[in-house]
Amino acid sequence: MTIWRPDPAALHRPAYLSLAEQYARAIRDGLVAAGAQLPPHRKLADEMGLSVQTVSRAYEELIRRGLVAGEVGRGSFVLPAGAENAPPYLSERLGGLIDLSILKPVTTQMHVETFRKGLHWVAENLTASAALSFRPNSVLPQHLQVAAKWLRRTGIDVAAENIILTDGATSAITTAVMTAVPAGATLAAASLTHHLLMPLCKYLGIHLEGLPVDDEGIIPEALDHVARKGNLYALYTQPSAVNPMAIVSGAERRVELTEICRRHDILIIENDILNTMIDDRPPPLAVLAPERVLHINGFTKTTLPGLRVAWLVAPPRIALAAANRHLVTNWMATPAMVELLSHWINDGTVTRLISWQRDALRERHQIARECLGTATFRAHPQSLHVWLELPPGRNEEDFVAQARQRGVAIASGRAFRLDDRNRRDAVRIALGSTSADDLRRGLSFVSETLEGAVETPLPLIG
Repeated sequence: MTIWRPDPAALHRPAYLSLAEQYARAIRDGLVAAGAQLPPHRKLADEMGLSVQTVSRAYEELIRRGLVAGEVGRGSFVLPAGAENAPPYLSERLGGLIDLSILKPVTTQMHVETFRKGLHWVAENLTASAALSFRPNSVLPQHLQVAAKWLRRTGIDVAAENIILTDGATSAITTAVMTAVPAGATLAAASLTHHLLMPLCKYLGIHLEGLPVDDEGIIPEALDHVARKGNLYALYTQPSAVNPMAIVSGAERRVELTEICRRHDILIIENDILNTMIDDRPPPLAVLAPERVLHINGFTKTTLPGLRVAWLVAPPRIALAAANRHLVTNWMATPAMVELLSHWINDGTVTRLISWQRDALRERHQIARECLGTATFRAHPQSLHVWLELPPGRNEEDFVAQARQRGVAIASGRAFRLDDRNRRDAVRIALGSTSADDLRRGLSFVSETLEGAVETPLPLIG
C-alpha cells in the first residue's frame, strides 16, 4: 500500500502553513485515512528539507483545525471526519460554574502542545549548571542578555546587570515594593489597583494611599497633593490596560506623572505586563524616567499562564538593593522556565503567541459587546477583561452572588478598591479564562442578572 507523503516541490512561504494545507487536502480527499499516524517531526523534516520547528508548527495548525490529535508519547493521528474533538479553547469549569473571575489569556490546545514541545526542548538542552547550581549569577547571565534585547524593543535601553529575573509578576511586584518603600512609609496607587497590593502592603507595614483616576488613569494633581504631605516614597502604576478599568494612560499623562515624581524625588513601580500587547502604545514610564522607575514586564498574561517568568528592571542606584530583596524572598527564578522563555524569544515563539493572543482577544471583545449590549462597561481592545459598571442602586457584592446563582463567577470591584471615595459599584469580567461558547453563555447570564430584579440572595442554611 502506498503511503501518501507531501510534495516538497509544492511548498511555498510560509512553509508551515503550506505543509499543513497539503495534509488538510489529503485528509479531505481520503489520501490519508482516519487513524493514520503522521510521521515523526524529525523524519518528516528531513524528507521535506525543513526544520523540525516548521513541521511542529504545521502539526499545530492541523490540531487547531480539528483534523489531527496529538497524543503524548504516541504521536499525531488523523481524526475521523466529524469526530468530537476537544474544544479548541481550554475551559475553566468549577463544578459547572463558568469562571470569569480569573484574569488569564485565551488558550487553546495549541498552547498546551507548544508548552509540551518547549519543555521537551528544555529537557534536551538544559545545561548542567542550570539544573544543578544554586548561584543565580552563574546560571542566568545569558538570559539577561536576551531580556535586555527584548526590552530594547519596547524602548527601554537597560544594562543586563540591572535586570532581575523573577518567577512571575507577583514576585517582581513584591521585590519592587520592598525595594522602594520602607516599613512605615507611604506607597501611592490608583484607587482601583492590583488586588494583591493591599495585603502585600499590610504585611510589610506600608501605608497604601489611594489616588483618584479619570479616563487617563491617575490624576496628576492628586499625586502632587499626596506628595506634598510627605512620607511618600513611591508610586505604583499599571498604565497599560491591566488595571481594573482597562485604561491605557496617554503619553502626556505619563509625562505629567513622571515630572511630579522627579520634583518630589519619588520612585515609580511600573507594572507593564501588557505593554507588548497594546497597539500604538505610548512609551513606558521607564523610558521617560529611567533613573527612578522599577519596571515590570512579564509573559503569563500575554502568552500562556505556565510561562511564569517576569523581569524587574531597576535603576542602577537601587539595582543591588532590589537584587538583595529578591534573593531573600525568591532566591532565583526557575532556570528551566527562564531557559524556555529565552529559547522562545530567540526562535520567535513569544512574538507569535502575543500576535495570536491579540487576534483572539478581538473576537472575545466582540462577544462582550454583543452580550452586554447597552450596559456601561470599560474595556480596551487588547485588555483581558471588561469593567462592568453597575447602575445606581445595584451593590457589587450582591450582584456577584446573584451571578453565581445563575452559574457564572465574576470578580467584585471591592477586591481592587483602596477606598470608597467616588465609589461606583462595578465588577471585573475576564474574557480569556474559558471557551468562546462558555464566555458567551456566561456573559448572557451576567446580562440577565443586570436586567433582573434587585434581590439579595438568601443564605442557604437549614
